[in-house]
Amino acid sequence: MASAGQDGDLRPGGGAGTQTGAVAAVRPGLVLLALAMGGFAIGTTEFATMSLLPYFARGLGIDEPTAGHVISAYALGVVVGAPVIAVLAARLARRTLLIGLMTIFAAANVASAFAPTYGWMLVFRFLSGLPHGAYFGVAALVAASLVPPHRRAQAVARTMLGLTVATIIGVPLANWIGQALGWRWGFGVVGLLALLTVALVSVFAPKDRPHPQSSPLRELGALKRRQVWLTLGIGAIGFGGMFAVYTYVASTLMEVTQVSPAMVPVVLAVFGSGMTVGTLVSAWAADRALMPTVAAVLLWSTASLALYPFAAGNIWTISLVVFLIGCGGGLGTPLQARLMDVAEDAQTLAAALNHSAFNAANALGPWLGGMAIAAGWGWTSTGWVGCALALGGLAVWAVAVLDARATDARMAAACAGD
Repeated sequence: MASAGQDGDLRPGGGAGTQTGAVAAVRPGLVLLALAMGGFAIGTTEFATMSLLPYFARGLGIDEPTAGHVISAYALGVVVGAPVIAVLAARLARRTLLIGLMTIFAAANVASAFAPTYGWMLVFRFLSGLPHGAYFGVAALVAASLVPPHRRAQAVARTMLGLTVATIIGVPLANWIGQALGWRWGFGVVGLLALLTVALVSVFAPKDRPHPQSSPLRELGALKRRQVWLTLGIGAIGFGGMFAVYTYVASTLMEVTQVSPAMVPVVLAVFGSGMTVGTLVSAWAADRALMPTVAAVLLWSTASLALYPFAAGNIWTISLVVFLIGCGGGLGTPLQARLMDVAEDAQTLAAALNHSAFNAANALGPWLGGMAIAAGWGWTSTGWVGCALALGGLAVWAVAVLDARATDARMAAACAGD
């Protein structure tokens, strides 16, 4: 397995990856800030699209369950784009790749702002999703390479904080802009944030060279490893619960809780606060006990999602439960660290696939939640859908743990036989 300090260092003593040749004077804090800005832009568009759903549904002349397909189109773009880009760009320097991905992301979001019809909106959101997974995957590897191995989850979390802070500031701001100026402005602002990221990464990200042995075939080696697939399965199913609720929380607040539209950004900021807390705590715990942390987050999500249907009738109780559900967003960081352990020399593809998995969840959760609503079970039925998905993720976690133990036992027996 590839380990810290091997061929992926961006400085002596660095972490995981497969790149070489960074400049000597790397300032980790500024690098992480630049990477987090990209996460802020991505998080703003990913979650703001959900919060703006009632507005662009009306603007495009479609109902809200149909508008949920726009969110699924973005998620599908991530699922497709992450592995394809990671493989095809295997010989590119990470800094160059990050800049290119953010440039494409900016252009696609600006195009979304000008989408004339529902069909074009689907196309532009799909294109917007293509760079998402590869950006976060490469950014995570760069972040991990800047710190000692025992702090890598926390370094990855700092890049992910851009996404969680987006749910506190960026998403409510985009929602407010959407209400005040029109939903199209929410996507235009994201395009500007992406261009700012291009500038910051150009200035602060370390200049590096691809490893001489990097190749598409080497990256595809990750797909041969059962633990990679099981780790991805945990995210693809387990994270779907959070998205099942979050996608329709704005509609639930207005239709069930019956608050004014002005309260929606406030509750979305509460969700973002929970996600930030969950990311920081889970990263700290993952650097000490990785797989137990994954199980703890999934159990937390199961419990909080089960509370959602009972809390939706009151603004105070739903706000508290939305905060608790947001804490479950901390699942991403420990799973990213787990993939660094099991991917061996196919780090880039595995890291990017983590975000494919989460956006498979982003497609699965809204789809199942929308089906429950369309079947007449009510807006709060998304909580039960989410609870079932979190339990499904926990079941995959159990399979992954048992498989890892069986593999370790076979290796120990083989060593004893020698």
